[in-house]
Amino acid sequence: MIAERAARRVRLVGFDVDGVMTDGGLYLGAVGAGRVELKRFDSQDGVGIAMLRRAGIRVAIITGRVSESVAHRAAELEIDALVQDRQARKLPAMLKVLRRFKLDPGDAAFVGDDLPDLNVMRAVGLPVAVRNATLEVMEAAHVHLEREGGRGAVREFAELLLKARGEWDTLVQGYLAEARGTLVSERSATR
Repeated sequence: MIAERAARRVRLVGFDVDGVMTDGGLYLGAVGAGRVELKRFDSQDGVGIAMLRRAGIRVAIITGRVSESVAHRAAELEIDALVQDRQARKLPAMLKVLRRFKLDPGDAAFVGDDLPDLNVMRAVGLPVAVRNATLEVMEAAHVHLEREGGRGAVREFAELLLKARGEWDTLVQGYLAEARGTLVSERSATR
C-alpha cells in the first residue's frame, strides 16, 4: 500500500534492470565475432510504464550493466532518462537525472532488488523492493511488491502508485478509448 500523499509527491520513477525489469538472468553468446546479450522483459511492465508516462510521471532506467537490449527497450518505451554505468554508480546517476528535471530526491521513487540499488533507495522519497530483493533492499524499502522482477513487478508498482494517486481508472479509460480509436481508423482504412 502507498499513502496518497507519498504517491502524489512522486514525479519521477527510477528502475533498475536486472532483477527488476528482468528476472536477473543473462543470456550471453556470440554470433560470428560479435557478442550477444539477451534479456527477457515483461510486456505488462511496458504497459505499466506507459501508464506512468501518461500520468505525467517521468521514468528513468539506471543500471550497472551496459547492454544494447536495455537501450532498445528504453527507446521502445520512450524512457525519459537511461543511464548504463559499468561501475554501478547509481546514486550519482540518479541525482544527475533529478537535476536534469529540476526535481528533489524526495520527489522520486526507485525500484530495486540488490546491493547496488541501496544508495539510491536510501536517498529517494519512495524506495521500493521487488519480491526477489535481497534482505538489505527489503529493509530499506517502504513498499514491498508481491511480484518478482521480470514477472510483472514494474506493472504492479505502476498500478499501486497510480491507484494511490486516484488516477488509475481515468488513465485506463483514456488508454482504452485511444485503442478503440486506432482500431476504428484501421478498419476504415481497409474498406
